[in-house]
Amino acid sequence: MQTAQAILRPPYRRAALEECGAIVPNLLWVFGAVELLGDPALQELLNEALPGVPRVGCSTAGEISRQGVDDHSLVVTAMRVDGGGLQVASTGFDGLADSRDAGRRLGEQLQAPGLHNIITFGQGVDINGSAFIDGLVSVVGRSVQISGGLAADGGRFERTLVLGPRGATPDQVVALGISNPKLHVGHGSFGGWSPFGPVRTVTRCNGNLLYELDEEPALDIYRRYLGEYASDLPASGLLFPFAIVGEDRSLQGLVRTILGIDEDAGCLKLAGDVPQGGHLQLMHASTDALVDGAHRAAEAAAAMLGAQEPGLALLVSCVGRKIMMGARTDEEVEAVTDVLGRNATVAGFYSNGEISPFVPDQRCRLHNQTMTITCLHEV
Repeated sequence: MQTAQAILRPPYRRAALEECGAIVPNLLWVFGAVELLGDPALQELLNEALPGVPRVGCSTAGEISRQGVDDHSLVVTAMRVDGGGLQVASTGFDGLADSRDAGRRLGEQLQAPGLHNIITFGQGVDINGSAFIDGLVSVVGRSVQISGGLAADGGRFERTLVLGPRGATPDQVVALGISNPKLHVGHGSFGGWSPFGPVRTVTRCNGNLLYELDEEPALDIYRRYLGEYASDLPASGLLFPFAIVGEDRSLQGLVRTILGIDEDAGCLKLAGDVPQGGHLQLMHASTDALVDGAHRAAEAAAAMLGAQEPGLALLVSCVGRKIMMGARTDEEVEAVTDVLGRNATVAGFYSNGEISPFVPDQRCRLHNQTMTITCLHEV
C-alpha cells in the first residue's frame, strides 16, 4: 500500500496535490469542513489534479491527519492498493424514513465475490444510523465487517454533506466495498464515558425517537439533569449522552447521542435506535478517560492485524469528545499513533456517529461518543 496526504485551504493550489498524484492512487479519502467540501472549486481541483480517481468522504466537525486535529480545512488522503478489489457505491437518501432502504440499496450494489469489508459514510442529521446499518447487513450478511461514520457540520446539526460519485451532496450515502484478499482490516471502538444518575426505563419510543422515560416526557427529564446546560440543546447534549443498560443494569457498550429535540412532542431525536422497554442511563466523562478510551480502541484494532503495521488508519471520533476535550483534543490522536506506529498514515474526522463491529459478538453497530478506528494493511 502506498499513501500520500495533503491538507488544503482556499485558495486551492494544484501543486498541493502533486504528492498524491505521484503514487497514481486508485482511491481518495476526503474529509473537510462543510463549507469547503461543498465548494465547486474543490471538486474542479480534484477533477484536474487527480482525474478519474474515485473519492469518498464527508463533512466534519474537525479533520484528523498526520498533523493532528484541525478545523476549517480539507484533508485529502490518496491510497494505492495493488490487485483491485475496491468498489465505490452510492445511493440517494430521502430522509429519516429512507434509512433502512438506503442501506439495502448500497448493499445490493456492493455484493461481489470475496467481499469482506465495507467502509461507509452517511448523512449525519436526518438519519437513523441503526436502521441504515441494519438495511446494509440484511443484504451483505453479518460475515462482512462494516465500519465508517456519519457526517458532521461542526456541531450545528443542520446540514451535512457526503462525498461520492454524485459529488458532495446532503442527499446521498456512500460506501467502499473491499474484496481484495490481500487487504487486511482491523477494527477498534471504545468510549471512556462513565454513567451517573438513576437507570430509567424506555416507556415510549419509535426507533431513534425517544418520547418517554419512566412514563414522563424524555425531554423534561433530560432538561432537569442538564440544568444550566439545557438552554444550549441540542448541542449541549453531546456532553451528556445515554448509555444503553442491560436488564441486570450492566453497561452494554452502546451509547446514544442527542441529534435534535422536538419541543411539542417532548421528544429527543437520537443518532440510533433505543429498545422499547429497555433501560438508559446518563453519562459524562473526563479528558483523561477519553484519551485512555482512544488508546484502547487502537490496541483492539492493532490486535486484529497482529504484527502487521497498518498503512492507513481511518479515525472517526465523536464531535462530543472534541467538545469535551477542548484544547487537549490532539491527545487522543496522539494516543492512537503511539499504539499504531508513526509510519501509519492517519486520516479521519469528528462525526455525528461512528460505525464499527461491536466486540465481543462482532456485529456491526452504530456507536456514539467513541473513538472508532479502521486499520488497513496490504499484505
